[in-house]
Amino acid sequence: MDQLKESLLDAPIIEKEGYHYFVHPISDGIPMLEPTLLREIVIKIIRKTDLENVDKIVTPAAMGIHLSTAVSLMTDIPLVVIRKRQYGLDGEVSLSQQTGYSENEMFINNVDEGDRVLLLDDVLSTGGTMKAVTQALEYIGADVVDVCAVIKKVGANELDDTDYRVKTLINVDVQDGEVVIIDEHGDG
Repeated sequence: MDQLKESLLDAPIIEKEGYHYFVHPISDGIPMLEPTLLREIVIKIIRKTDLENVDKIVTPAAMGIHLSTAVSLMTDIPLVVIRKRQYGLDGEVSLSQQTGYSENEMFINNVDEGDRVLLLDDVLSTGGTMKAVTQALEYIGADVVDVCAVIKKVGANELDDTDYRVKTLINVDVQDGEVVIIDEHGDG
């Protein structure tokens, strides 16, 4: 059994405002993230995504940062982090991010028209964050070459009615207080 699958099966479940949320090293940093698990995930991301024509990796703060940093180090593709803080720099674009349990304003810097990007994040659940980011990238005029989330929580999400096909490494559901593996190889 691979480490990602094993770690998800062991993940505790918490409820936050009616949303059943698994606590995992990739999505929460709790329990601690073992280098072997991170390495396994990064190798799978590199194998699954189309990086040949990517100029930049784009990730929303905070839990996509460690994944994207590791992929950047392995591929030499620069990394852009979408922050929850406004800096007021030239070309900064704001977006409103809404998930199943929070709403935030986020800001993109260092992505320009014509940039070819990989959008990478930890979890795809409601799709609120990824939809807002893809819309902002379209507004900028960037070319979203590929979209990847390590873990997908099954069910409808806001990207279902878009042209974006999110590649995932593993698909899960939360049933009766436990993580259930729906597809151990993800989509894509």
